[in-house]
Amino acid sequence: MWRVTSEPAEAIEKRSWYKLSTANLWHNLLVPAAALPDLPEDKETLQAMVHALLLEREQQKQRIAEQQRRGDDLYVENLRLQVELGRLKKWYYGPRADQLQSEGDLAQLLLSFSEAIDRKPVNPTDLPPHSEPQEELRRVKRRKGRRRIADFENLPVTTHVHELSAEERVCPCCGIERKEIGHEDSWQIEYYPGHFERIHHVRKKYGCAACESNGDSPQIEAAAKPETVIDKGLAGPGLLSYIVTSKFNDYLPNYRLEDIFARQGFEISRATQSVWCGDVGDLAEPLYELMGNEVRASHVVATDDTIMPMLRTGHCAKARMWVYVGDAAHPYNVFDFTLSRGRDGPKYFLKDYNQVLLADAYGGYDGVVAGNAIVRAGCWAHLRRKVIEAEAAAHKIAQDAIAMVRALYAVEKQARNASIEGRLELRQEQSAPVLAELHERLFDWKEQLLPKHPMAEAVNYALGHWEELNVFSTDGAVEIDNNISEREMKRIVLNRKNSLFVGNPRGGRTAAILASLTSTCRRHDVDPQLYITQLLVNLPALRISDLPAWLPHRWKVAQKPRLAASPGQNPQP
Repeated sequence: MWRVTSEPAEAIEKRSWYKLSTANLWHNLLVPAAALPDLPEDKETLQAMVHALLLEREQQKQRIAEQQRRGDDLYVENLRLQVELGRLKKWYYGPRADQLQSEGDLAQLLLSFSEAIDRKPVNPTDLPPHSEPQEELRRVKRRKGRRRIADFENLPVTTHVHELSAEERVCPCCGIERKEIGHEDSWQIEYYPGHFERIHHVRKKYGCAACESNGDSPQIEAAAKPETVIDKGLAGPGLLSYIVTSKFNDYLPNYRLEDIFARQGFEISRATQSVWCGDVGDLAEPLYELMGNEVRASHVVATDDTIMPMLRTGHCAKARMWVYVGDAAHPYNVFDFTLSRGRDGPKYFLKDYNQVLLADAYGGYDGVVAGNAIVRAGCWAHLRRKVIEAEAAAHKIAQDAIAMVRALYAVEKQARNASIEGRLELRQEQSAPVLAELHERLFDWKEQLLPKHPMAEAVNYALGHWEELNVFSTDGAVEIDNNISEREMKRIVLNRKNSLFVGNPRGGRTAAILASLTSTCRRHDVDPQLYITQLLVNLPALRISDLPAWLPHRWKVAQKPRLAASPGQNPQP
């Protein structure tokens, strides 16, 4: 005989504890009657037993929920560690480009295959019968075709004539001297280091002999010499320009320049170079302020920041360097040095600005745009990077999201040469549907993912900044990402890697001024060394009203007639 509880089976199935008590509960409810102990007959004892079972059920339910929570936490932590490991491996070993892992598999396979082939020794029997001898194989092979030397007519020419000696001209057959019948031409491009030169200024003095003979005070006057960049300074404009260009355009630290100068026979200490750079920065500061005013007149300003270490007693402080990139109508790249990453720095620089600020999701910009008319635009490159970093945790979601982001960038590529109005029309026609679909998918993905899932962080980033990310679809002048300012920050990163730090706030200010000049020169394809040389020659005697003519792009326009008049030659200061 089987004995069952007084409750029907349907009622048992409706109760949640029936599913949670597993095999032990079934064993207690439905077992042969002989296996069950004798149950008490009184109601109170039976109720106490039922209450004890219910209490045990609740405790077991709590333990299962706790284990489930711990399992979810461990799962998310494992995904987070995988994403972090992938990010570090990419940073240390892999390419810097943001792409899905599956896209780089073939390239990595081919790279590994080519490296393996290169490591294999060459078997002499594998060479073709008429190949070069072994000693010739060690020479560097040039590719087919050469660049025309005639394209380098601006370079000076030194001719070396190679002749046979009188003994070598004697014919080995008849002993008669051979005559010249022609010549063979070949060309090479060679480089010789620069050199220092002393400039001897002789200022002749003139006096009146008649006044002196009459006993009057002699009227003596000396001829004027050109204004110097640094009062009573040793360095000329060319040397100062070379130091500034080498440090802030070619990223050579002062100690390397010190060694380079020493090899050329003239020692200039790194401390002296730093002082000279500060003097140049002070002289160019009015021009730097003018460039800042021009950037603040832009419709769209792109900005970014990075760490710029600054020496402090016993340690380096984490100061910051900011960049502000003006639009096409105000084409200047202006850097700004601050002692911290607080919002006070960009808020002060943009105090009179009230248009569009293109930036990343740094929270400090919220205080900059709050309470004024600034429109904040977001960066799709940052969102794409976050999705790709979390790819290992949710590969299918990453593929779908990146496919839609690529569709947005395809529209940007199509509208690259269009006008602002044409770009806006194309975005509203093609990008808007993609944005609407992506917005819906983001909500779906958020429901599927655990709150702390790595991909959930990317999804929440997109949803939390959706308004900023959509600004580009309503304003044709706004770029889809902030890459233009991030590219400029690489100048600071490269200089930081080589020079390590700035010495004090004044050094940071000098770096900001000189980096602004060299960066803007590169933006307009201007030779920074030539520009800064002429600027230093003329700046000491310039009036404030003449400064706009020395902005890099205006200076370039003014130089075109001189360059056309003397092709291949640098115009003289």
